[in-house]
Formats: sequence, C-alpha cells, structure tokens
Amino acid sequence: MSNSRKPNIITTYGTFAKPHVPFHLLILGIETSCDETGVALYDSANGQLTHRLHSQIEMHAAYGGVVPELASRDHIRRLIPLIEDVIKESVCSLNDIDAIAVTQGPGLGGALLVGTSVAAGLGTALGKPVIGIHHLEGHLLSPLLSEPRPDFPFVALLVSGGHTQLMAVEGVGSYRLLGETVDDAAGEAFDKTASLLGLSYPGGPALSKLAEKGTSGRFKLPRPMIASGDLNFSFSGLKTAAQVLKRKLEADNAFDHQARADIAAAFQASIVEVLVAKSLAALNACNMTRLVVAGGVGANSSLRQKLNQATAKSGQKAYYPPLDLCTDNGAMIAFAAAMRLAENPSPLENSCASFNIKPRWALEEISAS
Repeated sequence: MSNSRKPNIITTYGTFAKPHVPFHLLILGIETSCDETGVALYDSANGQLTHRLHSQIEMHAAYGGVVPELASRDHIRRLIPLIEDVIKESVCSLNDIDAIAVTQGPGLGGALLVGTSVAAGLGTALGKPVIGIHHLEGHLLSPLLSEPRPDFPFVALLVSGGHTQLMAVEGVGSYRLLGETVDDAAGEAFDKTASLLGLSYPGGPALSKLAEKGTSGRFKLPRPMIASGDLNFSFSGLKTAAQVLKRKLEADNAFDHQARADIAAAFQASIVEVLVAKSLAALNACNMTRLVVAGGVGANSSLRQKLNQATAKSGQKAYYPPLDLCTDNGAMIAFAAAMRLAENPSPLENSCASFNIKPRWALEEISAS
C-alpha cells in the first residue's frame, strides 16, 4: 500500500456478509472513550496479536465516579507508552501498520479528542488511513473474538455502566434497536446501589462479590418492566426499592453485614432476571437463536450462568467476549475496523481533510448512514 495517502479519519458504514478479512491487514486499535486507555494490534490473518489496557479506576475512586478532565489528562499520559508497548511486544514497527482504528464516539468529549488526535498524528506521520469506529459497535462485535464465535444474524444485549440495549444484528453495520433503558443503565444501577451499601467505586464488581455471601430469597425486590410487553428496561426504581429496604432495616437495628449481603443478592437477582427475560423475549420476537452479550456487566458470572441455562433450555445459545475484553479496550476497536474492511477496503485509499468526534452517537444511526 502506498504511503502517499493523506491521513484521515473516515467513518464508513455498510452491511457486510462475511466476518473475515480476505486480505492481510495489520490494524492498530485505540480506545479512549471514558476511563480506560486501550491499545491493541489485530492481524486479519492471525487474529489478535496483543492488547494493553490501563484502567483509571483507582484515580476516580476518590471522587466516587469518573471526572472527565482527569480522565482526559490521564489518557494523554498513558496512550503513547501503551502504543510503544504493543508495538514492541508484537515484534513489528509502526511502519508495518496498514490502518489505525480509533473510537470516534460516543463518550466523553475530551477523552475522545485524545485518542483521535493521537490517531490523526500517527496517520500524518506514517501516511496511513485512520478509521473512526463506533464504541458500541466495538462491544457488540467483541464476542466474535472468542471461540466459538456466533454467525449472523443474532440479538445483541449491550449492557454496561452507560448502556442497556437490545439490538437485532443482521450483519456488520446492520443494527435495529429493539429496546433500551428508559432511565439508569444496569451498570449504573449496580454502581449506585453499591454506593448505597457502602461499597467503593466502581461498585458493580464489588456488589456482585458481596452478593455471593448473601442469602438467596431473604429479600424480594421488584422486577421493573419485566411484564411491560415491550423490550425496554428501567432500573432507577429498583435502586430506590433497595434504598427503602435499607432504611427499614436500619430503623429496626437490623442492617448488619449479612443484611448488606442479602440486599446485594436480591438486587443482583432482580437485574439478572429482567435481563434474561427481556433477552429471551427479543430472541423470540426476532425468531433468532443466537444471543451476543457485550459490555462490562456481561462479565457478571450470575448473568452468564442464568443466560446459559435459559438459552440452553429453549434451544438457543449465548455468546460472550473473553473476560478481559468485556470492559473498554482497543482490541474490539481494531477488530471492528477489520470487519468493516472485510468487503469494503475503500477507506484504505480514500482521504478526508478533517475529522470529528461524536460524544453523542446512537448505534442505530450507523445503519441509516
């Protein structure tokens, strides 16, 4: 490939039938949408070569949540060293890279600017194309990095701190929104309830660990919208119900360590039951048999267990990304770019004089573009 191409960030979305790249490409993936700095190299012939991830959890924990300005500054510190580490470990050079994939949105504006600026700078220096990728598409396609990997079409459950959505996926770039949360996302509800129980940020994993010590069935919390007749979610009221239960126990002098664990168990059971019920309803509504689960909450062991049991019972199957790729990461961004280039390699030759970020960007918009 010629190095005479102008550096660019291009967002190209169409529908592709095959999840493989019929020619050899080495793609550098960069992810900086929120509080994790992710870099990876994906080889279309040999698969993922290596990926590096720096989490800002410890830094943000003191504030009980992500501080956007601090997140942006930390991405600036971490990104170049991570790129150098990935290149060194892969035993290649920057000049061997054929394309650079970077998260263009959605996410924190300042954080996105760090990734796209570095990507554009590398594109300028190396004469390589830069391809803008939708962050949620990276999550949605990440289960295809593991074995066995699902074939299209499938239903995707995107479940994280900022998103809870069900999508019908016919192919790369062909997404139809089936349902989404009307208030708090599942991961957000986990974090808020964990804080209510005195657990440190991020609360989701801590609450799940505490729930393992809980007595199943001692408390019963609502299953919001489980019988709503649609595929939408609502978790804000569940958090409020947990708060009311906690206050009642405190008033009765019964809010001890075991009560905390029992509330955590009841809370997790409620969210998991709703996610499983809605996912099965989506599969049946679309007449599909494959469910892809992605996003940070997709690492929850209880959710995986219940989904596996439910889908197996109904003759369906659930697929997940590797545990280390459930959070934000550069591997999913590089892989999404490889999928996009599988049957439309034109971005490797086209150029664009400018680039932009998209802090607010609905996933279904890329199907209509």
